[in-house]
Amino acid sequence: MSDTRSRTPTAKDGESPRTPPGLFVRQVVAELRKVVWPTQQQVVTYFFVVLVFVAVMMAYVAGLDFGLGKAMFAVFG
Repeated sequence: MSDTRSRTPTAKDGESPRTPPGLFVRQVVAELRKVVWPTQQQVVTYFFVVLVFVAVMMAYVAGLDFGLGKAMFAVFG
């Protein structure tokens, strides 16, 4: 006769089994050890790339806003 109980908790009615807090912390630490952290030079480079991209997008949206505003005043004003 087979044992019907399993060692790991099973899901009931679509719920996921709970992980004990200690196991969760160990898993988080193990995953963080796998992360390849960027160097300081990479962080600085990414920062300026994002800064330039945001500035370009702001200029684009501001240009659209100004142009469409002028067009609306020309049509309705």
